[in-house]
Amino acid sequence: MRYDIDGAMLQSLLPALAAAEDGLARLDERVLRSPVGEGFAERSHFFDAAGALWVAGELVHVEDLVLHDAHMDSRAPSHELTIAHSVLRTRRRIWTGEPSWALSGSGLAVLTSAMGEGEGTALASKTPAIEVDTDEEGEDEGGPLAAEMAEIDALLARSQKLIDIHTGKAPAGEAVAAISSAKRNDDPLGLLGDEEWDEEQRLAEWRSVLPLADSLPPILGAVILFEAWDRIEPLRRQQWLGGLLVASYLRARGKVASHLFSFYGGLKLVRHERRRARDRPTRLQAFLEAMHLGAAAGLKEIDRLSLARTQMELRYRGRRSNSSLPELADFILSRPMVSAAMIARHLRITPRGALNLVNEIGIREITGRGRYRAWGII
Repeated sequence: MRYDIDGAMLQSLLPALAAAEDGLARLDERVLRSPVGEGFAERSHFFDAAGALWVAGELVHVEDLVLHDAHMDSRAPSHELTIAHSVLRTRRRIWTGEPSWALSGSGLAVLTSAMGEGEGTALASKTPAIEVDTDEEGEDEGGPLAAEMAEIDALLARSQKLIDIHTGKAPAGEAVAAISSAKRNDDPLGLLGDEEWDEEQRLAEWRSVLPLADSLPPILGAVILFEAWDRIEPLRRQQWLGGLLVASYLRARGKVASHLFSFYGGLKLVRHERRRARDRPTRLQAFLEAMHLGAAAGLKEIDRLSLARTQMELRYRGRRSNSSLPELADFILSRPMVSAAMIARHLRITPRGALNLVNEIGIREITGRGRYRAWGII
């Protein structure tokens, strides 16, 4: 399939392209200069993770995602909630890395690893590799823990190989091959994977579109990359990674440098018939419209957070210098919702003290229940 843009198609995309360019430029400038920019960037991780599941046809409540991220689930997490948390952690991993890291060979190797999230690999990269010597303890290969020890050795070997690739000690091209072979070894019966679905080849095909995207304006290049990801479908179990790579590409090109753009937050506002249309120009216009709508929603969110910050500042203005209210205000701005237990753990105070601080700062309660209470900016 061809992914280039001819003159006629470009002319039809110009209005939507101009609107998206203007919206993203305004949003990037507002977030960069706003005192609530850091809180907005952190909140966007949660909304984009929920939006990614929305686009995939699953409903995940942002409140449940916040509680699950804080390890304070009110009930057993569902499969969809676990996937949304994977999206959340992947966004954070991309944001903490270099702007071009996610699109590099080592970055894709980490993000598409068998863990599927990249945080486990990042944690392994900080921990030195442990060599297990079974002969030293005198254990035979047929012992009761032989199978478990073999799995641990294989996991350590895969982690060490990814560490070598990430640190430049091994060629980046070995990463996807190592991961794909590891998945085949973990699934000998082929129940979870399809042998004819070559993820390594599909990823290589998608990466071949990068030079074409680099020759186009940043937003148009990002749209081409997402359309290619949607058509090629490199990863069957991590299809949501495409929108995150688009946000990383916009950051790498310097279009949205202040935060990781919430592409799925805008894409869910576009009708399904348009973003999944058979006509290619219609799909491209839908993706451009998603960027414009996402930027507009981000500007409204910045206005709400700025107003809420001003109101909370009036509450603690003139307080003593060691007051916990300013730190509480920053924490509230960085989460879609907070509970008394979350505030108590973040500020290292008692739950009763957290309730007293909430009453003083004047944040709105969003649950309406007496037994379990939560507050947020609406």
